[in-house]
Amino acid sequence: MSNASTPQLVVHGDKELMAEAAAARLITRIVDAQSARGTASVVLTGGRNGNALLAAIAASPARDAVDWGRIDLWWGDERYLPAGDPERNATQARAELLDAVPLDPSRVHEMPASDGPDGSDVEAAAERYAEELAEAAGRGPVPAFDVLLLGVGPDTHVASLFPEHPGVRETELTVVGVRGAPKPPPVRVSLTLPAIRTAREVWLLAAGEDKADAVALALTGPGELLAPASGAYGTARTLWLLDKAAAAKIPPQLYPPASA
Repeated sequence: MSNASTPQLVVHGDKELMAEAAAARLITRIVDAQSARGTASVVLTGGRNGNALLAAIAASPARDAVDWGRIDLWWGDERYLPAGDPERNATQARAELLDAVPLDPSRVHEMPASDGPDGSDVEAAAERYAEELAEAAGRGPVPAFDVLLLGVGPDTHVASLFPEHPGVRETELTVVGVRGAPKPPPVRVSLTLPAIRTAREVWLLAAGEDKADAVALALTGPGELLAPASGAYGTARTLWLLDKAAAAKIPPQLYPPASA
């Protein structure tokens, strides 16, 4: 891996501190991108750590530094359920932050829902999202993401790319339909590793004792087929944002912590 894809670790005392620090870091990155280019592009993640980060942004006075009308929001994966379902990542993101800030609705790119035009055909839904990404990119298959957020599952999955599942083997498509996911709901839509790896910065979030084995495995282990999180890295920076519990099993000589 290149220097950019070599993980940097930032370890916080607990999950609350981690969420607050990650929120401050993300606000800074968005403001920097908007200062440089007038716009920013961020890929959101669901799960408890992704939602905690969004809630921390909502609670931060610094959120007003962001020009919310000049940001594109995408998702790394989504549960293929009806629009507005409480289990959908987008529904949870709206509840935690998005409904509280003045976003441009046309720049909030939710993944398709199961009651949308594709019905039960999750592969067609994935193709629809891939087309939306390509259209926004202009040139290239996906836009220039400033930050792409990923939660790390206890089995090392990221987005909805699970160990040894077909999606983690995908090398051509940017978005795939997922069937038979080992955690409910079984049908999902997910970015692929090639799409993830186009992002300037990839941030992997993990907090809690139940993530310690997965974090250690992904950082030291058998590669992306068996540990998908190890295949997620950015073109400029790869950042693992952890709490002490999730970092507890990492061999210290392999990854000295980066500064917070």
